[in-house]
Amino acid sequence: MATAVEPRDAAAREAPKLETFPAAFRRRCRESAQYVALREKRLGIWREHTWADYYARARAFGLGLVALGLKVGDRVAIHSEDRPEWLFSEIGAICVGATSMGIYSTSPPAEVEYQLADSGARFLVAEDQEQVDKALCVADNCPALERIIYVDPKGLRGYRDRRLISYEEVERLGRAVDPERFEHLLDERTFDEMPMLVYTSGTTGPPKGAMLSGANLAHAVVIAGQSFPATTDDRVLSYLPLCHVAEKLFSIHIPISTGASANFAESVETVTQNLREVKPTIFLGVPRIWEKIAAGVAIRARDADPLKRLFFRLWLAVGRRLADEWIRSRGRYPFPWNVVYLAGWTVFYGPLQEKLGLSRCHTPVSGAAPIAPEVLRFFHSIGIHIREAWGMTENTAIGIITRTDDVRIGSVGTPTVDSEVRIADDGEILFRSPCVFAGYYKDPEATRRALEDGWLHTGDVGVMHDEGHVQITDRKKDLIITAGGKNIAPSEIENRLKASPYIREAIVVGDRRAYVVALIGVERDTVADWAMRKRIAFTTYRDLTAKQEVVELVADEVRRVNRDLSMPEQVKKFRLLPKELDHEGGELTATMKVKRKNLEDSFRDLIDDMYGGRA
Repeated sequence: MATAVEPRDAAAREAPKLETFPAAFRRRCRESAQYVALREKRLGIWREHTWADYYARARAFGLGLVALGLKVGDRVAIHSEDRPEWLFSEIGAICVGATSMGIYSTSPPAEVEYQLADSGARFLVAEDQEQVDKALCVADNCPALERIIYVDPKGLRGYRDRRLISYEEVERLGRAVDPERFEHLLDERTFDEMPMLVYTSGTTGPPKGAMLSGANLAHAVVIAGQSFPATTDDRVLSYLPLCHVAEKLFSIHIPISTGASANFAESVETVTQNLREVKPTIFLGVPRIWEKIAAGVAIRARDADPLKRLFFRLWLAVGRRLADEWIRSRGRYPFPWNVVYLAGWTVFYGPLQEKLGLSRCHTPVSGAAPIAPEVLRFFHSIGIHIREAWGMTENTAIGIITRTDDVRIGSVGTPTVDSEVRIADDGEILFRSPCVFAGYYKDPEATRRALEDGWLHTGDVGVMHDEGHVQITDRKKDLIITAGGKNIAPSEIENRLKASPYIREAIVVGDRRAYVVALIGVERDTVADWAMRKRIAFTTYRDLTAKQEVVELVADEVRRVNRDLSMPEQVKKFRLLPKELDHEGGELTATMKVKRKNLEDSFRDLIDDMYGGRA
């Protein structure tokens, strides 16, 4: 092993007494009973649930499962969009001794069958008719599945399957049970149990069930509160699928630790609108969201009149200098730059942040995938100081985070409390902490490969700089070795390309090839706006990408990126993807990460064409 680092802040190690995840939930619900815990938008109105209501609903559902025959250790699957009933179901099930397991709402029947059968789920919470239909389609191949609990009854009136039962009825059964039963079951929970089974996103093959122990969740709640300080006045905007461990961290662990409220966006497509409505103080944005916000600002700047464009460029240039001073001075604007920022806040930065819905956001975070440094620099320049973070399913999303007073663009930060990082001889990042998972469900061989003497083999490759800052260069499996023997990290090239407001996706190919090529997906809104201003007529996305003018627009962006790359790294050819990538098509995970192998297989003809038809 090469370099190693442990947390630097010794005071941060003084954690409060460790309690089980259900006990922490109960304590939060009692201490913050009358404060808002959850908000959701229904029929255009934001509706609230207090912590007291949160606890009562989780208790009713948990006891309802017990009334239906649930035993300790049974798996309870949840197949739904983000909504309060997901949290009532998940936490209620965990409190009575079950193991929760989430299924992405966009998963096709084959994936639903795989996860239900692999986990041996006995109960399934299905959001609506669409998810019920998927479950019924595959239920006969899932012998352990006994009950399908539907949340929204619309369209299900004529269904007669004996396994179906309404969510409302389960809660009614739970309310008929002595509430003290819930307290006794909750008190019986231990650190050795497996309260969560979280399936990996499956970028390299079938998803694997990561077993998160009671101890993992207990430590995650404590460390979440230390890494993201908050109070009952804070708001989190939730939009990633709750199957994803990062969303669990922000929508479940941080609120339980701090009392902050979780506010459910209507969908991924409405995040920018919901940001303005919720005005979160804590916001996790995957790179795709931050890129979309930045592209939207660029569009509005270009469409403005000449005087406003000049105003925008002036304050953005000032903002870049301000950002440099803020980073150099460890999270503050020194004199006289604080005066300059105050003036800029009054006339530019403040109004812009207000329009974006980020004026109250003291903890903007980027995680779940690498983000382009240029995107980070843009946000720092307008006073939105994004903190990069790194985590994965296998460490409960608690790993490495950038501290507000120690920002270094290009680094994902330093290890969290009670965490250690090593860089192996081959460059792989190894991680150890109380949040590292117990192993993969029913897969001892995969567990053996992932865990060695308590160290988690992350599959990421990186380097460690002074003071423990970790820089991730790529996924180990994605590194490209060209025919000439040059090692290339494709994500660095891809991130440079995606920094362009015209490029949404970029997938670099070149392993064992003579040169590097790229598949590029354009940013629909930005390129469509550009095309309309150029009076270029088009109909569909496919038609837009077929326009020679659009190809030349992207070619200019590729040439711009190539200027800063070494000769072997330069993208020699590219092709525009004829469709937008999505989860249902198998090209993306539900959290918008590219399934590289699936994509290369789907567009093999475009790749072969760039290599002159050679395999």
